[in-house]
Amino acid sequence: MWTAGTEDFTQHQKRRKYKTMGKQIYHVLEDPDYQDSYIDIDETRTRKNAKGEETAYRYIHGGFRKKAVKFSIHFPDPEQYRGVFFQYLSPFPGPDEEMAAFAATGADDVILFSILHGAYFVESNMGVKDMFAPDPDETVRWKSSAAVAEFSRKKAMEIYSCSRPAGIVYGGSGGGYKTMACIENTDAWDGAVPYVIGTPASLPNTITMHVQGERVLRNAFPKILDHLDAGGSGDMYEGLDRDEADMLRELTSMGIPPLAWYPEAKGQFSDLSLPVLMPGIKRMDPGYFSDFWTVPGYMGADPKSSASKDRLQFEGTVKSVRLPEQEENGNGEPDSRSGVDDAWKKMIAEGKDSWIELERLPEGKNLYMRGVSVTFESGSAAGKQLMMDQVYPGENGGGYITVSMGGSGETLRDILSGVKPGDRLTLDNSDYIAIQSYYRHQVPADLSFHAWDQFRKEDGTPALPQRQNVMGYSFTGTGTVQDGNIQCRVIMIQALMDESTCPWSADWYRGKVIESRGNEDDYRLYYMQRCMHGDVTWLENNMSVNYKGALFQALLDMAAWVMEGKEPLRTTVYRRSGGQIEEEPDAARRRGMQAGVRLTVNGEKCAHVRAGEEFTLKAEMTMPENAGEITSARFDLNDNWTYSVPAQGLFPIEGEVKRTEKDGVHGAVSEINCKYEEPGVHFASVRITSQRDGDADDIFTQVCNLDRVRIIVE
Repeated sequence: MWTAGTEDFTQHQKRRKYKTMGKQIYHVLEDPDYQDSYIDIDETRTRKNAKGEETAYRYIHGGFRKKAVKFSIHFPDPEQYRGVFFQYLSPFPGPDEEMAAFAATGADDVILFSILHGAYFVESNMGVKDMFAPDPDETVRWKSSAAVAEFSRKKAMEIYSCSRPAGIVYGGSGGGYKTMACIENTDAWDGAVPYVIGTPASLPNTITMHVQGERVLRNAFPKILDHLDAGGSGDMYEGLDRDEADMLRELTSMGIPPLAWYPEAKGQFSDLSLPVLMPGIKRMDPGYFSDFWTVPGYMGADPKSSASKDRLQFEGTVKSVRLPEQEENGNGEPDSRSGVDDAWKKMIAEGKDSWIELERLPEGKNLYMRGVSVTFESGSAAGKQLMMDQVYPGENGGGYITVSMGGSGETLRDILSGVKPGDRLTLDNSDYIAIQSYYRHQVPADLSFHAWDQFRKEDGTPALPQRQNVMGYSFTGTGTVQDGNIQCRVIMIQALMDESTCPWSADWYRGKVIESRGNEDDYRLYYMQRCMHGDVTWLENNMSVNYKGALFQALLDMAAWVMEGKEPLRTTVYRRSGGQIEEEPDAARRRGMQAGVRLTVNGEKCAHVRAGEEFTLKAEMTMPENAGEITSARFDLNDNWTYSVPAQGLFPIEGEVKRTEKDGVHGAVSEINCKYEEPGVHFASVRITSQRDGDADDIFTQVCNLDRVRIIVE
């Protein structure tokens, strides 16, 4: 375990040798806007672990009055404290976001994780007064975060009578943008762990192209995934029509990992955060939504395109309305959704138990009914607009639609109370289809964004009509654009099956660090196999695992790096091929912190057996250098692609782990014998875990991986 540092703040500043590249680095201690701190809660609290055991800590809540900043700080007992703090930045900060971590439990409980590892934990609302209102100065989010960091240091030095605490800031997705803004523009932290990050060209582009893929490929996903899955042909284009193959090729070149489409193969479609992003795009570029359908060079202007075929413009008549019965503002408790997959959902008002009955519904085969705007054309609600969620057919061609809305000054009840039988409305997905192609018309001038090469001519200029601005540069939520000019050490975690942020984004940022600093001595990048975007431990099934244990281990590694000078593991070995990241296939040479695993059935990736015939599943595992030891191998003969909260029933068969070592490479082997009684195509999987010290009981730092096989039972 690391120990508290000995240098004071002045010595720390003299030690810094980071280049500023002519940029003004923000020193929050000199800013008069953050000199009015207050504390309104200072008390002892406890957190329970999975066994029900309680750990006491000191809880302080307060803020800065002038900038409406609120913060929570959780200090471990003096005998536990080791001289460091972890500060989390949420993707979508809100007025009560400083309390978002309170609801986390088990392996997600970052407060308890921090306390047990000798760190105090910091969280704030980043000065956001209203999550629905545009912020005139987005730099407040990283300036206020720096102010909270320095206040926490001052308080820690009072509580522990210690020298200056080391600070580590971290956040993912939208919180990754904020983390990078913090470490490129301020000197408040010693280390950072951004994860599942985007680039200045990511938003809204990665979201829009994902939803476009869901539309065009909606009938092809089962075929695509069957070819990609264990024992498949490997040719994901086999059996696709021309529109489907062209779209899959385009989106793969843009950087969407093909295996990340597996939820859609089971019919699990998601708009991601597009409902939140779309109103801002319409405000900033309203002309696009007409140009898309009329100007040559845009997909919608081609009457034979998939966009034109899927366009819905329907006029209906209201038969009845049901108003929401529940209060839309909730029960007064803080909204605990603060993860990279769910923080944006706070921006949407759900329809709950409300609906609109229509005299008739749209008719036709293979209708595209996602992203449908509901606009009232007559009555008291004329001109008001909602979003359609679900369609429920009724009798005689009629039926019901449920609705929701984005943040605004009105509630669903306000709008629906003005709707009466006989009122006319329109259902229209034109804007939603149009926005899906926005990435094609956002080609960055910076040629380092290679994913857009497919839309460039040989001279590098765009081949398609372009909008006036590449909008992502103003979508980071920080008022800045990342430049790689890091002012502290950085460990970055990126998921290789990320459905929301292209994995190449981390490689792009690595290049910016090298460009800015001249080297990457203070930067590490770990790519994580079989991991998607979300940052909670229950996001696992028989296709994917989560990276939360790796994230927590990276925080500990960063603490050892900045406090003891202990070098962390080396960056993952990989190469970028077009828009895809391809890792070194040999886990020992791949480096990073994730173990490699190969599962076979009777020695193959696909085997034919008879019903009732016993077969052998064998998992062979390999550890990167100094990454630890294998701690478990659990098998599952079922194939569940959904998520359960909490994760239950997955990988019920525990395999015996036999650790191995050959030529200095650590690994393990685990085998089980099993059988299927029912004929058919079955998939079996194994989930493995590793831990830096080989400790199977540390629930916070288990690093996961997964592999699958196909068994054809005759």
